[in-house]
Formats: sequence, structure tokens, C-alpha cells
Amino acid sequence: MAGEQILVVEDNERSMKLFQDVLRATGYRTLEASTGGQALMLAARHGPALVLMDIRLPDMSGVEALSRLRTDERTARIPVLAVTAQAMKGDRARFMQAGFDGYLSKPVDIDELLANVEQHCGRAGRAPDR
Repeated sequence: MAGEQILVVEDNERSMKLFQDVLRATGYRTLEASTGGQALMLAARHGPALVLMDIRLPDMSGVEALSRLRTDERTARIPVLAVTAQAMKGDRARFMQAGFDGYLSKPVDIDELLANVEQHCGRAGRAPDR
């Protein structure tokens, strides 16, 4: 479902550029935030189809940002994927239990990224499949 707008929340410039380049090359539009606070504002203002959320951000954790997204009726149903270097045993389950709709470990596999984006993009505005 290319063409949708994806909010990329990432404080590492190289990672941000990679996500932008890959998503734009496949037809998606991107919004960028380097802090959780920026992400909350942009998500509420623009209602993206999907959020790719880094876990370690300078102002709050991605888990905290997710929690705030879920409590705002304007952003509560936007699918959010955790994107993190935290890839130890149990991390995926921990992030899924925190309420993320998916999990990608860094370094991100491009094919896996695109498959997850495509899978989740059409779900904005629908009740989560839980």
C-alpha cells in the first residue's frame, strides 16, 4: 500500500537516512522525528499510517512514547513498530507485551522492514488485531 505516510522516530542520522531512502524509494512518504516529543506532536497532527519507533530516544523511551500515543484518541490506533538494537532473548516479547504492533532489530534487514511496513500500513484507523 505504498503512498502512505510513515512517521520515522530515530535519533541516529544514518539510521534515519536509511529509513527515509528505503521508504521513499518504494513509494511511501515520510515524516521524521528525532525525539519522542516530536513524534507525539507529528503523530497527532498528521495521523500517519504507521510509526517506526526507536526505543532509545534523548527525551523519553520509545516505550513511554508508545504509551502516550495509545492514550491519545487521535493516535491510539496507529500501528507502531519497535525498532531497536536491543535484540537479546526476550526483548521481542517484552516490546510486544508493552503494546507495540511489531518489532525490528537493528541492523534492520531491508526486506523485513518493507514486509512489516506493508503488513501494518493498512491498519491505521482500525482496531488492533489483538
